[in-house]
Amino acid sequence: MLDICLLGTGGMMPLPQRFLTSLLTRYNGSSLLIDCGEGTQISLRKQGWSFKPVDTICFTHYHADHISGLPGILLAMANSERKEPVTLIGPRGLTRVVEGLRVIAPELPFEIHFKELREKEEHISLHGYEITAFRVQHNMVCYGYTLEIPRAGKFDAERARRQEIPLKFWNPLQKGKTIEDDGKVYTPDMVLGKERKGLKVVYTTDTRPVPVIAGQAENADLLICEGMYGDEEKEEKAVEHRHMTVYEAASLAGEAQPSALWLTHFSPSMMHPEWYLKKIRKIFPAAELGEDGKTIELNFEEE
Repeated sequence: MLDICLLGTGGMMPLPQRFLTSLLTRYNGSSLLIDCGEGTQISLRKQGWSFKPVDTICFTHYHADHISGLPGILLAMANSERKEPVTLIGPRGLTRVVEGLRVIAPELPFEIHFKELREKEEHISLHGYEITAFRVQHNMVCYGYTLEIPRAGKFDAERARRQEIPLKFWNPLQKGKTIEDDGKVYTPDMVLGKERKGLKVVYTTDTRPVPVIAGQAENADLLICEGMYGDEEKEEKAVEHRHMTVYEAASLAGEAQPSALWLTHFSPSMMHPEWYLKKIRKIFPAAELGEDGKTIELNFEEE
């Protein structure tokens, strides 16, 4: 089970009912943030979710509306008595940017581990997630993120018995571990069937509609994508500032065919995103408007 919550859906500046950009996911006791703009801490508190399990924070880029909430988040995690290390992931310059912000949050009871992204695409395995960071097209270096939860094949007890694999090794093999015992090697493929469909969520914002987004979002359970502007006459502005309109985002979803599209990162000038929903759904029927606190629980397919 993977919990998804949009903590903030605004771009550029916070509004009374729309905090700045942030996403939280929860899986197997671990919480992961993507971006933490102003208001993230308040939005998370409104959900009633804890700061303590947040062990990974990914940044798309370093414009203020995506990272200005970080010092408060770190202090909230400290006040929740977190002691374990926290991993921060983001484009090159991450360490310098974060250390600058930490002037107002200098003492933390946990270590911070930095992972700076340098390639167009990078893969990271962390806390049960398979994370793919992929570079998009903004007016500064910016990444989108694909979060995948793989699912191993079904355990076959009869195969384990036929191969005389000791019962005490069944559980670790089922969890993907290789066991060596008394000169014999037992591997997961000896007892597991074909890999089953896992879970996949793609998050991207502050970008033009580049092909890599559709490639990453292919067959995703959920694509969360910016829709900065709704008025068609603002397409030129979107091009100039390297953002997307809601219609461009819907077209990407139409190409990739995720199960659902959530639009986010709305311009402060777009006070009523719902005005555009009918036209958006003509392009991609499974489109939904993001809003602060919007949640979904993704589950593995039943067999």
